[in-house]
Amino acid sequence: MVRDTLFGSDMSYFSGKARAYMRWKGIDFEEIAPTPQVMKDEIIAHIGWPVIPVLKTAAGEYVQDTADIIDHYEAARSGLGVMPEGSLQRFASLLIQLFADEWLTLPAMHYRWNHNEDWIYGEFGKNAAPDGTLEQQYEAGKAVGSRFRGFVPMLGITEDTAPGVERAYEQFLADFSAHLENLPYALGTRASFADFALIGPLYAHQYRDKYTGAHMKRTAPRVADWVERVIAGQGKEGVLLDGDDLPKTLLPILKVQMAEQLPTLFATNDLLGAWASSAKSGDAVPRGFDMIPFETGGVKGQCIARSFPLWRLQAALDVLSGMSASDTERTTAFLKAIGGEAILDYKPAARLDRINYRLCLA
Repeated sequence: MVRDTLFGSDMSYFSGKARAYMRWKGIDFEEIAPTPQVMKDEIIAHIGWPVIPVLKTAAGEYVQDTADIIDHYEAARSGLGVMPEGSLQRFASLLIQLFADEWLTLPAMHYRWNHNEDWIYGEFGKNAAPDGTLEQQYEAGKAVGSRFRGFVPMLGITEDTAPGVERAYEQFLADFSAHLENLPYALGTRASFADFALIGPLYAHQYRDKYTGAHMKRTAPRVADWVERVIAGQGKEGVLLDGDDLPKTLLPILKVQMAEQLPTLFATNDLLGAWASSAKSGDAVPRGFDMIPFETGGVKGQCIARSFPLWRLQAALDVLSGMSASDTERTTAFLKAIGGEAILDYKPAARLDRINYRLCLA
């Protein structure tokens, strides 16, 4: 019997997000590592560029991007749904996805490449040279991993900003640990979309990597326990908070998001507008624009303005724009409580779309 296939890796930030969801959903699938041959024959041949995770369905359809993989299965409307039905919880879940996918990359990339570099080269080598010796795997892994290592300064991670990145991550661990004292999952007593968003950075880079895994288990055991449960696909029983409510214990995390990530989104939107003024519908959007200022953990720096976070923000804003008057009123109060009321006046410079697995102008 042909099963669905997930081309992914235990080392991959976003593979963890897709894998945990598919286990939780009860999908019958096999996971195949992206060896050079798989990358050539399956991923580049059908997606057009080297990226994981990629889903290949039993029917031969290819789906790339974790949100699209989740949407693919949710569209069948079978079994328990991952996305909350309430508008406020849905909106907050998409904000958490924006934060997890596009801001927790800072500590994830910092710790991997500044604390786990030699170790992770060996791990990359297991995919790059599966039949090689340990030495051959290390060299092959270094050839692959160096490309990712090169992204670190562009993300704003430097010797000067590293203390702020670490301070922000330690605060996140403390805030999430405090939340998990009261609830086993992000929005209640069962797992939901917000949990699968957060598992991306917290499993592959922070729990599984050698140095940071030991650090998490030692300093934030509740978070480590949550990682183990979510990546195993647990959390099917239980409920989300009644009345479309949000746990107050999530607010500190979302306040940090609004204070740190929101200004970079606005600055990126301005750069998108300047680029879009001479572009047309269907044009591929650059993955990055100019360097912009940012701040994390009380330390300022410069980072590349990446376009994909605006795609994640657009998904949240689409939920906001479709709310009833009463839900909009509740969401407005929520945004004010986390210092995010500027979102209410945000004007996207352009509508975005994804065609053939790439971001483009709608």
